[in-house]
Amino acid sequence: MRKNEIVPLSITDIAQDGNGVGRYEGMVVFVPMTAPGDEIEARIVKVLKHHAYGIVARITSASPHRETPSCPVYKRCGGCSLQHLSYPAELSLKSNWVRENLARIGHLQPQLEAPIPSPQSQQYRNKAQYPIRRQNGHITAGFFAKRSHDLVPVADCILQPAVFADIVGTVCAFLEETGLDPYDEADGTGLVRCLYLRRADATGQIMVCLVINGGGIPGEQDLVSRLTAAFPAIATIVLNINRQRGNAILGDSERILYGDGKIRDILSGVSVELSAKSFYQVNHDGAQLLYQKALEYAAPQADDLLLDLYCGAGTIGLSMAAQAGRVLGVEIVEEAVTDARANAARNGIANAEFLCADASGAVLELQGRGISPAVVVLDPPRKGTTPEAIRSIVEMHPKRVVYVSCNSATLARDCALFREYGYMLTKAVTVDMFPRTAHVECVVLMTKVEE
Repeated sequence: MRKNEIVPLSITDIAQDGNGVGRYEGMVVFVPMTAPGDEIEARIVKVLKHHAYGIVARITSASPHRETPSCPVYKRCGGCSLQHLSYPAELSLKSNWVRENLARIGHLQPQLEAPIPSPQSQQYRNKAQYPIRRQNGHITAGFFAKRSHDLVPVADCILQPAVFADIVGTVCAFLEETGLDPYDEADGTGLVRCLYLRRADATGQIMVCLVINGGGIPGEQDLVSRLTAAFPAIATIVLNINRQRGNAILGDSERILYGDGKIRDILSGVSVELSAKSFYQVNHDGAQLLYQKALEYAAPQADDLLLDLYCGAGTIGLSMAAQAGRVLGVEIVEEAVTDARANAARNGIANAEFLCADASGAVLELQGRGISPAVVVLDPPRKGTTPEAIRSIVEMHPKRVVYVSCNSATLARDCALFREYGYMLTKAVTVDMFPRTAHVECVVLMTKVEE
């Protein structure tokens, strides 16, 4: 194949980055925005040794799983890479991804339960982070194009609550009027980096967080007055200070301009308090289904100690506290631990405590104190957990380990290591927390093999 050559392709699958998969003369060709069953003519844009990349030149026969994307910037934005698929096809595809990763990486072949769909496939996200830049002389907010930091203006994202678009418009108008310079990644100049919005589904409370490359902004109280007058649901407004170069969105310090820097929500019957840095599932109704399944797998008894690793604001552990004898949560983000402790107190949950520590180090410490949990629940970031943490977990001899993951590849790697220590994967299910995107959540249960 040569660059710019037009080749016929039958799309047979979708890779886990969202690109369709076809073959031409034995070579794999990846083509975005295609669906299994599509017959296309592809223009080759890049040829490597073992595979190539193309774009759709023409669809000669459309897949029955294809539907028309509803977002006008779908082809440019890097978010919804599966919006051209019907939702049942997307759900089946994601379940297959989890199964394939468990088999290929972990050499595991569990019988997956039927995938759990999201209650909503649009407007389900309770959190959005909008980079702010100047384009064509105007302040613009949006999202980055796929694999780049090229800003795509997005007036109204279909995954976000409709009110977010109005808040974004109000903030951008304020920045335009006051002449504040947006951040320039190339030279690290400019003041306003990002607008971060968070909404509590149960209460409707909204957090507005403006990330800035400085200590403050001119006209702060004017901005507060405009936002609170136009949007009564705004409960707090925060300035986050991030003067560091790089891709990190939030800095280490913040100033509260309005409210107390927190919003309140109710998740799985637990009243929770969230600060800007607290980890919280972005799909509220989907998270309740996820936690329900995790509780089913954990099956804590009245005299069990349940260890909740990577606990964030404590939501998983607190949702299980009524059935467990005691819950011990571990989280490295200090602000999240503070929120978790406050959440336990607010709900009158006396059998839960929270430690601020790295998961690996905390497990070693707990092991040294002779703490032996009957159940361990862990929900690590995309990179998964560590071999050291796994080794320490199994040395505490829990009966069950429930692993919640947003990356089934690292999950499969970690489950394979658990298996070496005598823990077998007995149950697994896909939970779609991120409809229309190539991300997927899953929950697995590992049990100790009796010797």
